[in-house]
Amino acid sequence: MTAALAQLLPANVFAVMLVFCRTGAALMLLPGFGDLYVPQRYRLLLALLLSALVASALGRLLPAPPGEVAQLFQLLGGEIVVGVFLGTIGRILLGALDTAGMIIAFQLGISAAQVFNPAAAQQGAITGAFMTVLGVLVLFLTNTHLLMLRALVGSYDLFAPGGFPVIGDLSNTVAHVVADAFRLGVELSAPVIVVGTIFYVAMGLLSRLMPQLQIFFVVLPVQIAGGLAVFAITLYAVMRWFLGGFTAVFGQALPL
Repeated sequence: MTAALAQLLPANVFAVMLVFCRTGAALMLLPGFGDLYVPQRYRLLLALLLSALVASALGRLLPAPPGEVAQLFQLLGGEIVVGVFLGTIGRILLGALDTAGMIIAFQLGISAAQVFNPAAAQQGAITGAFMTVLGVLVLFLTNTHLLMLRALVGSYDLFAPGGFPVIGDLSNTVAHVVADAFRLGVELSAPVIVVGTIFYVAMGLLSRLMPQLQIFFVVLPVQIAGGLAVFAITLYAVMRWFLGGFTAVFGQALPL
């Protein structure tokens, strides 16, 4: 009994640690899980818990412990690459909100108002930071974060453990997701773009009628107040559109 336990324990520990490489790398980047305001200790505990659960459920799909160091590094490297790929997909899609916020800030004339964006871990427009934090909140309120965890577990059917993924396919998928995220960001800012374009055209005509008046400086408060009003009115529809686009693109990139 002691010999059997001595053989079983290292295999179970190896399975958990192999799953942890993919799970931990994904949770390091996924929206909400990998943000700066989430304590690293909590992320580590969550990754270890998910690794233990996934390893117990998918134990038959996991390879046996390798006998050589080179094979071990190949296994671990492949799992880390897949985890980083999964987290990057979610992070890129969340960046659509930051893109939309930057476009809205330019339209409102408040692009100089820079604040720290905790989701992007850098300075950004105040509207982009607000929309990004709100987007993470919406993802968790609607249980969309379970879709990301489901994709993490389902990735073992798409990327079998034990093999190194094809980098060309991963880079091609990331390129398509970047294009879709930028398109989604423009779509989210479309209401403000339309209203801003009409406003600028009207101000251009008015400045031609009264060239002695610096009309663009005079109407700046109206531009900011009107833009914020349009932004507040359309915010609910914008976030619903983002939620639908996030789930659609995420599901298309990682078919489950």
